[in-house]
Amino acid sequence: MRISTISETINIYFKLTKPNVWWLLVFVGLAGYFAGSRGSIAPLTLLSSTISLVCGSAGAESLANYLERDVDAVMERTRRRPLPRGLIKPPEKALILGLALITVSLIISILLVNFPAFLAMILGILDYVLVYVVLTKRRTAWNIVLGSPAGAAPVLVGYAGSSGGIDATALVLGMLVVLWIPSHVWSLALKYREDYIRAGIPMLPTVVPESVAVRCIAGTAILLVSTSLLLPIFNAVFLRPIYLATSIILGIVLLALSIKVLREPNPKNAWTLFKFTSPYLAVLFSVIIIESVLGLLNA
Repeated sequence: MRISTISETINIYFKLTKPNVWWLLVFVGLAGYFAGSRGSIAPLTLLSSTISLVCGSAGAESLANYLERDVDAVMERTRRRPLPRGLIKPPEKALILGLALITVSLIISILLVNFPAFLAMILGILDYVLVYVVLTKRRTAWNIVLGSPAGAAPVLVGYAGSSGGIDATALVLGMLVVLWIPSHVWSLALKYREDYIRAGIPMLPTVVPESVAVRCIAGTAILLVSTSLLLPIFNAVFLRPIYLATSIILGIVLLALSIKVLREPNPKNAWTLFKFTSPYLAVLFSVIIIESVLGLLNA
């Protein structure tokens, strides 16, 4: 096999794992690790947690791609993914890759991290793959609500990996991701409403009037901003000016974009809100890492 062919194959399988999705999950998981640190960082545990997060997230996304390959082939937004394009034959290779990555993730988390991290990982994978993808995505508009706890799993994995358990701080951090997911996904679904209808996916904006959908998007944005301001109550590390200023500024922008969608519910405004949600979470959790590291240095 030529080197170029090997490289192309690796690239195809890498795209199968949806790196544009799992990088953010891994990042919030690392933020959870630093937030849960108690005065020190264990390099081996940090590395093991990171590898476990990467494998678990990439494996779950690979399974999702395999299970949703028929729907992906119908939707304009997803039809260029590897499986709909026929780049992986037979498609069961994607299933094998996903199961292998998940197995590696669970083995690492139970042997090299700890049991609470293992439990958070397996529950997150089950919620995403089984509850969201298999049981609810094609059946109910509650799909995102029921599947959003999976987004909190990486944070809990990281936090438990460093602290040995899960407390109120971990739950608030996880809730930030849980509340972020509806604003992110529903605003995307509002823009691609016809695409989801064509595929038979009952995302909220496809089954309720547009006015109701935008109110739900704005409402979850308000809850998200409110939760970000609750974090300092549970952990004094986040009472510092950097976190407070960043969470307030990001919150103002998010609320402003949400209100704009509420007043003018069109695809352009929905897309603008969607494009801001990823940087919102990334910047907020970057500051969580910074404040956590500063807290370690000052301990």
